Amino acid sequence: MKKLLPLFAMAAFLAMGSAHAADGCDAKAVDKNGKPLAGAAKTSFMKKCQKDTAAAACEPKAVDKNGKALAGAAKNSFMKKCEADAAKG
Repeated sequence: MKKLLPLFAMAAFLAMGSAHAADGCDAKAVDKNGKPLAGAAKTSFMKKCQKDTAAAACEPKAVDKNGKALAGAAKNSFMKKCEADAAKG
């Protein structure tokens, strides 16, 4: 149980950070010349950036009831649901 507490604290911290993912992604949405992206390029970048941010927030939460990291199909299923929930807000 002592090992799980820091894991949950870290997960909560990352979840709070993902709430500001759109702001962070928006700031990173620039081309190689430093100009802000627009149109389809920005839409594509934002979608990928937000998905990557959600995945980073969900990764620490992907543990079983014994505190071991999930693997294979169980991890894939968990990550898919977690990322979908994160996208909903």
